[in-house]
Amino acid sequence: MTGDARMTARAHVVGGGLAGLAAALALAEAGRPVTVYESGPACGGRCRSYFDRELGCRIDNGNHLLLSGNRAAMDFLTRVGARGTLGGPSRPLFPFIDRRSGRRWTLRPNAGRLPWWVFVPGRGVPGATLGDYAGLLRLRHADALGTVGGVLPHNALYERLVEPLAVSALNTPAELGSARLMWAVIAETLMQGGARCVPCFPKEGLSESFIDPAVARIRALGGVVRTGHRVSALRLQDGRVAGLAGPEPVDVAAGESVVLALPAAVAAGLLPGLTVPDEHEAIVNLHFRTDAASSEAGPLEAGFVAVVGGTAEWVFTKQGVVSVTISAANRLADRDGAQLAAAAWADVCAALGFVAAMPQYRLIREKRATFAATPAQHQRRPSATTATSNLVLAGDWTDTGLPATIEGAIRSGFAAARQAGRPAPHR
Repeated sequence: MTGDARMTARAHVVGGGLAGLAAALALAEAGRPVTVYESGPACGGRCRSYFDRELGCRIDNGNHLLLSGNRAAMDFLTRVGARGTLGGPSRPLFPFIDRRSGRRWTLRPNAGRLPWWVFVPGRGVPGATLGDYAGLLRLRHADALGTVGGVLPHNALYERLVEPLAVSALNTPAELGSARLMWAVIAETLMQGGARCVPCFPKEGLSESFIDPAVARIRALGGVVRTGHRVSALRLQDGRVAGLAGPEPVDVAAGESVVLALPAAVAAGLLPGLTVPDEHEAIVNLHFRTDAASSEAGPLEAGFVAVVGGTAEWVFTKQGVVSVTISAANRLADRDGAQLAAAAWADVCAALGFVAAMPQYRLIREKRATFAATPAQHQRRPSATTATSNLVLAGDWTDTGLPATIEGAIRSGFAAARQAGRPAPHR
């Protein structure tokens, strides 16, 4: 097949989550006809918003904090025309509260790569020494089996920054989380200077920033997005995908490619012999119907507070809603929902500086939110390419070099699109 013919061959993207949409976007921009098959009523997967009738407002199914150094995510938003939908402070700013002592501090890295902020009182982590900061390089040199908790000393920096960051970024307890994955996060953000660490998040919702604009852009480029279409099996023939089974069987013609952008377990069920991460960690999100702007603390410059030593880990404020995220939440699987909400609300009041009865709330448990980012599970992550000539993989569980994050999902989609655009090997 000639290069021109290949560029007009259709690409079939199975899965309308963020990885699948990133792949479809890149392929459509390259001039490929694209069809996205999403089993649910709407695209987005774990990255979506919806109107909660009980709360009477729109909420995200999970809270996500992005950083300006998330280059793929920022590129994606720019390409779909949604870069302006993000809010947050204009500079690197991370407020913390320690629930055990009540102490507050704000991390304020300087913009450049030379980290002079660690020498300035009030800009770094209380009690951390220069040696503690330099010790982060131990993550860089960790072996494949190294864990964050096993590689780093448990000093003030570890307790007040590294551990909460690891739990959030890896969605895995720090003592179990991969040191190499943690280094990948730090290397692309903190080690690049504060200009790469400006926090941001959707002003309105995940769907409004990431999903709806992407679907609109793919369609504007001539792509087809089909919701309510579950691909139940792949028809394999002569080492390639020849068809997709589903409500309406789809033939995959010679020269056409397939991007499998489904959760790891679902992808493994469709592709026999595929090794994927098989241990997962939960995330708990709570949304309280209240307006933080009316609190005694007043408006928060950052729009969030990180909590150390509490039940909540991150408290986000939006108009009419305060949201809480609790990562690595397998430990809370048997915790009563009302008790969990009450504990999180106490953290909210402490973080935002007000006293109020717990309002109406919504608790969302994602039992298999991400793969457990342990060294052993990291080694089970497959590359984008497969032994099936016209099939590539996408998903934050593939070997992106990052933990399971929005950034990792988008990178996987872009990588899959590049692979799907290459000529198939001769057999």
